[in-house]
Amino acid sequence: MADIHILVADDCAGQRLDAYLGANDGCPTRSACAHLIEGGAVIVNGETCLSKKYAVRAGDRISVDLPEPHDPTDVIPEAIPLDIRYEDDYLIVLSKQRGLVCHPAHGHENGTLANALVYHCGIDHLGTVQGEDRPGIVHRLDRDTSGLMLAAKDDDTQRALQNLIRTRTLDRRYITLVHGHIAMDEGTINTGIARSTRDRVKMAVSDDPFARQAITTFKVLERFDSTRFDDGYTLVECHLFTGRTHQIRVHMRHINHACVGDPLYGKCDARADQGLTRQFLHSWRVAFEHPVTGERIECRDELPWDFAAVLDDLAPRSLGRTAVGDEIVPQLGLLEA
Repeated sequence: MADIHILVADDCAGQRLDAYLGANDGCPTRSACAHLIEGGAVIVNGETCLSKKYAVRAGDRISVDLPEPHDPTDVIPEAIPLDIRYEDDYLIVLSKQRGLVCHPAHGHENGTLANALVYHCGIDHLGTVQGEDRPGIVHRLDRDTSGLMLAAKDDDTQRALQNLIRTRTLDRRYITLVHGHIAMDEGTINTGIARSTRDRVKMAVSDDPFARQAITTFKVLERFDSTRFDDGYTLVECHLFTGRTHQIRVHMRHINHACVGDPLYGKCDARADQGLTRQFLHSWRVAFEHPVTGERIECRDELPWDFAAVLDDLAPRSLGRTAVGDEIVPQLGLLEA
């Protein structure tokens, strides 16, 4: 995503948000800006603004997340297998495999999750609040992050699911293995996150006024002893209260316990990374109230084989599980020591 930051001048006060953005250099058309606002991509004074009719005020600090530029081609249907865990007339919960990009972007014009959703549902049966090039997409996972995510079959459901994220009522839990021993059994990381000023590919913890608030809580499940090749490891469950780009990866690095295998924020020692070439990060549980039926939906997803193999190899070095670990680890599909 490309970031645009705007400080509203005195003579612009009172304009509608979509019109104001549409008239700014670097922003797309007014109608495209309206889609971005409805999709939760516009932050005003640190808070997501979902109203395109919001009247901007002098001194407002506005941040806009723009999609990466790519050729404006239609999202064509492609027969990419989907691992669906729940589906009805309104939404889908699926498990995304490693290496799958969520939607078309520069360098990934096809072969994405969006292409697979169009093949499965048809382009006319997917929400387009996020834009025509992101049919059905409610939230994203990084290309090499695996696990559960949501897709919506119409605009109303897509907006409702995104509102669950905005109001922090979509329960999303991730499993990660990090370097070193986290001293506390649980904790909360509450920071701003913004694009790194040193490397535009990376995100970073920031106290810039335009930074977006990011909240992650974590619970230690198990610790593994150190060797002469590494400082040991900690298996952690992370709970996302916000959904910023690279949030867990950035937050774990911020507390000096980077995710194992993370090519951007982690170490460069293949032995210490247990041979992994992608970040050890898996979306293992989602739970929410269905926005149409009111039904409580909860889905869980065991760890993929490469992550399970790493933990099986580390099992002899276990320093013991926490009480939370005793509850959760058996649900991850691991072999018991």
